Amino acid sequence: MRKFWSVLAALATLSLTNCGYNAIQSNDEQVKSSWSEVVNQYQRRADLVPNLVNTVKGFAQQEKDVLLGVTNARAKVGSIQATPEVLNDPAAFQKFTQAQGELTGALSRLLVVTENYPQLKSDSLFRDLVSQLEGTENRITVARNRYIKAVQEYNVGIRSFPTNFTAMLFGYKERPNFTVENEREISVAPKVDFNPSPAPAK
Repeated sequence: MRKFWSVLAALATLSLTNCGYNAIQSNDEQVKSSWSEVVNQYQRRADLVPNLVNTVKGFAQQEKDVLLGVTNARAKVGSIQATPEVLNDPAAFQKFTQAQGELTGALSRLLVVTENYPQLKSDSLFRDLVSQLEGTENRITVARNRYIKAVQEYNVGIRSFPTNFTAMLFGYKERPNFTVENEREISVAPKVDFNPSPAPAK
């Protein structure tokens, strides 16, 4: 009887190897690893924001709406827990990416506004923060691209025959991927006005 179970276990192991189970595990881990790097870079950006806001605040007190917008977007990002479970919940994933998109937009508006303050642009702390922010944005892009490729490989794997049967058997489902929120909006070049703002009335 013991020999029978040993043979059965060996056959089961062999069948799992040939049906794509191991490939699913490998691709799943790659998705999780890539996601961790995305979250890591988003966190790095979020950590830079308070210093950037405080630096701009010292030069541009009248830009309260823009500063408040960045602060609120940063708070919204911080309130969403980017746990691995987000990858299995398309609604939570969309909420996370929308919050990050709002912070990206708020930071873009802030940097456009700062063009009106020559002293601010020449401040070494501000230049250093902007440089770090630009570097972080590049890292976010790289991390997102790696995640997109990892999810693509995973999703193709669990939809391909015969691995799709193994995926169904063990409950593996497609993972959400990054998408463009509003294609029409991003196809229009942003308008940047470098004319100085009128001085506030006294």
